[in-house]
Amino acid sequence: MKLTRRTFVKLAGLAGIVGLTGTLAGCENKSAGNSNTTANVAGANKIPHDAKATVYFSKTIDAEHLIALYNKINGDITGKVAIKLHTGEPNAPNILPPDMVKIFQAQVPNSAIVETNVAYGGMRSTTEGHRRVLKDNGWTFCPVDIMDEDGDVDFPISNGFHLKKVAMGAHINNYDSMIVLTHFKGHAMGGFGGSLKNIAIGCASGKKGKRQVHGLEDYGEWIRGDKFMEMLADSGKAICEHFGKQIVYLNVLQRLSVDCDCAGAGAAAPEMPDLGILASTDILAVDQASVDMIYKFPGDEKNSLIERIESRHGLRQLSAMAEHEMGTSDYELVSID
Repeated sequence: MKLTRRTFVKLAGLAGIVGLTGTLAGCENKSAGNSNTTANVAGANKIPHDAKATVYFSKTIDAEHLIALYNKINGDITGKVAIKLHTGEPNAPNILPPDMVKIFQAQVPNSAIVETNVAYGGMRSTTEGHRRVLKDNGWTFCPVDIMDEDGDVDFPISNGFHLKKVAMGAHINNYDSMIVLTHFKGHAMGGFGGSLKNIAIGCASGKKGKRQVHGLEDYGEWIRGDKFMEMLADSGKAICEHFGKQIVYLNVLQRLSVDCDCAGAGAAAPEMPDLGILASTDILAVDQASVDMIYKFPGDEKNSLIERIESRHGLRQLSAMAEHEMGTSDYELVSID
């Protein structure tokens, strides 16, 4: 049996083992003499430096075009599928439309929406309260797995900027593939919230993992600026390496508020018009293309969102992913319209 990180972590979870180290998981264990490690799983998903990624695009935001874009990138999505999206705080005005996601999810066999509890308090900080918010926000049409409901599991990070491991919601080990379905928007700390933020924070457990990524575990304060972007990249790298080729990314550039959906009913109203949907198998390319689309928008309506991105050092997310070899910023945009 090929010993990938996913296989190892699943076996460790069955044995009740938590707190895996990078060496134990086989990530950087050169002395083991086994080339079939998770490093090679992740390597299979890397794009050579002289190649471009493909990012598919539609200016139409609806279920039909979301499904069409997904069908362009889903060749390696098999088995039990996690659909990671931000389901929002109570009455959040800018979340992805549940009716659109409902139609999309129905086309993905053996799939469930996945979430984790939050670290900042409020109803979504507990599983019971989180489920009430899910119901109120309309996420009632399919299973929603709160992945840290039964605790967490450590994912090691090979050569992280700052983190050696992150505690992810334990249920993540129940899935073979992941669809990262992201409402792209601004973010109070990250500058912008794209596919990286969706998995780096969104898969981390509320009681431990999110505190690690935000710096509360090691530094005792909410880390900001370049360092926070690098910690996002660390956490996101762990997820990407875990799923290897079996993870894809869809960014929906709709309701482009400067605020995240975690701001709830108080989120700022969007100033920019909706731009469309982007899809790729490359996390860096899809987030880079999303940022580029905002910067290239011809009107001044983009100014507030760009100010939010730059004032928080958000562009460091992109360069940090590049340094982690998580993908490429060189992409070809292919419209399906």
